[in-house]
Amino acid sequence: MAEIQPFAAVRPQPELAARICAPPYDVMSEAEARERADRDPLSFVRVSRPEVQLPPGSRGDTPEAYAAARRTFRELLAGGALRQDAQASLYFYRQSTSTHSQTGLVALASCADYEAGVIRRHELTRIEKEEDRVRHIEALNAQTGPAFLFHAPDSALREVRDAVTEQPPDIDFTAEDGVRHTAWRVTAPGIVGQIRELFAAMPRLYIADGHHRSAAAVRVWKKKNRAPGYGGFLAVIFPWNELQILPYHRILKDLNGKPPAKVLEEIARRCPPCPSAGKEPPGPGRFLVYVSGQWHGFHYPPADPSAAVVERLDATRLQQHVLGPVFGIDDPRTSDRIDFVGGIHDLTELKARVDSGKAACAIAMAPTPIQALVEVADAGEIMPPKSTWFEPKLRDAMFCHLLPED
Repeated sequence: MAEIQPFAAVRPQPELAARICAPPYDVMSEAEARERADRDPLSFVRVSRPEVQLPPGSRGDTPEAYAAARRTFRELLAGGALRQDAQASLYFYRQSTSTHSQTGLVALASCADYEAGVIRRHELTRIEKEEDRVRHIEALNAQTGPAFLFHAPDSALREVRDAVTEQPPDIDFTAEDGVRHTAWRVTAPGIVGQIRELFAAMPRLYIADGHHRSAAAVRVWKKKNRAPGYGGFLAVIFPWNELQILPYHRILKDLNGKPPAKVLEEIARRCPPCPSAGKEPPGPGRFLVYVSGQWHGFHYPPADPSAAVVERLDATRLQQHVLGPVFGIDDPRTSDRIDFVGGIHDLTELKARVDSGKAACAIAMAPTPIQALVEVADAGEIMPPKSTWFEPKLRDAMFCHLLPED
């Protein structure tokens, strides 16, 4: 049973939302974050990436950075750019483009559910990134970046959602990347109660993005001796049939000391070649290699149907058959010879990196099916690194959760 809680969100003034709301802190380079902060003093990147207020090259995990985040957050609140709702509520949050739309519920997910495994994970977290998020939460006394969760489709919840979202929204803006962000507040006790009951009937929720945010919120809850006011973490929860997973491509900085023809020969011995024009990402069970000005297509060898779920994933098979034996990359989590490019960049971007000499080879992947992620999480397994790219990303500052004052 999944527990969710309404909360009195801190939200931007509707007319300022486009200026304030920012992409997640961990999808921007320092240069991109600084450009956003310089362009608009209201940008929430000054809170989520506070090092932009310090000299170039400064770290974001220092006392000075956390103090800057706290100061800026309080200024946004004091100046009225951000304001807290007077009543605990639930919210619906829709992200839409010309080709895709997804609508999730904004609520507090349960730290106890996370601890008990009701909220399923599929990714390892790094202690230093957890610690950074813990200190950020403590500095602000708030959670400002939501975790991205999902659940099995539910027709009754869909009916409630459709009724709410037929009404005029509270916030509605289109960001510079073309994604429209729309939000509705739900205050009626009967509807709030109905939504909570529908979630209580769900056996589990899943984390899509935000493993470090979730883990950090749970750590803060434990540090506060599991006090009730700290037992929820900010989340947007979508039905999984509305989510869009894009591929996560690989960029190789060198060919492991081999000429291109030798690389292709070694791959072909392990993975049968197939035709490819390199005009679109490959389908499941296939991958594309761009080297020396040409695209080459390959099939993975047949997977053992009795193998663990994670062993049958394309990302795992690429590691087993190509990255390890051909390129000598034994651990892509730590190797500095490989980079990853999210699927918002098309194959033209991969080609350009190689043609420019910035990379030696590009490998285009197929997207991971959502059902594969569910099966991995349910099995208690861990996805290979950089297996999923969910798009669009949630915007920071659309909703913030203030914690109790000590």
